[in-house]
Amino acid sequence: MNAEIERYIAAVEAVKSDARVLVAGLSPEQFNWRPEPGRWSIAVDRAMDDADHRGLTSPGPFRYGWWSRLVVRSMEPPPLFRMRTFSMLLPASTPLDPARVRQAFLDLRDQFSRRLRRADGLDLRRAIVQSPVSRFVRLPLGAYFAFLLAHDRRHLWQA
Repeated sequence: MNAEIERYIAAVEAVKSDARVLVAGLSPEQFNWRPEPGRWSIAVDRAMDDADHRGLTSPGPFRYGWWSRLVVRSMEPPPLFRMRTFSMLLPASTPLDPARVRQAFLDLRDQFSRRLRRADGLDLRRAIVQSPVSRFVRLPLGAYFAFLLAHDRRHLWQA
């Protein structure tokens, strides 16, 4: 398996472990706490399908440009600056069931790991992902994977 993919899969498992530890033993009130209302407490498949169709394969290693590295770094904790989220990504204002949210989080990370395994062998630099929140933001598939993991780590750090 490609070393970059292996690192990403290990990072997904680390995020899942951190999330389990973070929410273990929290009451529903603690789990749902927010500093104020409306605050925070996959285009990947399309990119992989396109890369498969176009025959974009490579064993790596992959190097990403300055823009990709900047976008990924901007998500790593601790945050360099505050960011407002897109309204389509704001959480519901109703209380959430901690067990259901934790399970959904873990299930989504398992889906992410399956996508990482599927991406093994693809050219992670030439396959491009268009952001689901802005058509103007496009990243190489490998950098997008790194961005998603940094985003997870950022939210766990914030929590």
